[in-house]
Amino acid sequence: MAPEDLWELFQRVVPPAPERPQGGGHRRRGDREVLAAIIFVATSGCTWNQLPPGFGLSGVTAFRRFTEWSQARVWAKLHRLVLDELGSRRAGLVAVRDRLRQRPGPQRGQLTGPNPIDRGKKGSKIHLIVDRRGLPLPIGISAANLHDSQALIPLVRGIPPIRSRRGPRRIRPGQVHGDKQYDYRHLRRWLSSRGIRHRLARKGIESSRRPGLHRWVVERTMSWHSGCRRLHRRYERKPEHFLAFTAIAATLICHRRLTN
Repeated sequence: MAPEDLWELFQRVVPPAPERPQGGGHRRRGDREVLAAIIFVATSGCTWNQLPPGFGLSGVTAFRRFTEWSQARVWAKLHRLVLDELGSRRAGLVAVRDRLRQRPGPQRGQLTGPNPIDRGKKGSKIHLIVDRRGLPLPIGISAANLHDSQALIPLVRGIPPIRSRRGPRRIRPGQVHGDKQYDYRHLRRWLSSRGIRHRLARKGIESSRRPGLHRWVVERTMSWHSGCRRLHRRYERKPEHFLAFTAIAATLICHRRLTN
């Protein structure tokens, strides 16, 4: 079963079940059982057909509901709801930085491309921004051959307005930290024009060890993210399904912090 507190939050974002003709078809499985099955697939990395019978539903049913909820953006809404709960209990999610994670391996479907560090095999990247405690905020995916710097502006724009324990919702970070792949003048100008302080390492000037105080936070989040084994390789042809699993992983990371 899904944890009680996570289930309570999930009920606030899941759309109502579609009406079915009276007496027609099989009984619709409960949302809580299906949610537990989807989380199991995400964390274990198994295929839908390998779903254990102990969940009381087939992999086809779980996948159909997963697709239905992905189209309704349930996973992104759940992630933001958990972030809101965290923001209301803490001082606010303010200092962030951007980092990208590689998803190598032979993959097919949209938003895949030749991986420059894996002999040109097709792959995808996961892009994320984390706060100073390592909580993932916005998440995006792209082909593996997209330059890292091109993801920074869309991600900063995608930071959700998180509820704060004091004052209004934060609509932008106070500061952004980044590695040398973001050392571009247009990125610095764009951040400065929006009142965001930036600490982007400079190529040929600063040592790669200089951003270490902040980089380890992102590396730790990447390690947490790898707990969602479904993301070790991209099995999904549709990018929205792969993005849904990244949102599930981010939700579980934030939920663990919420319960602790």
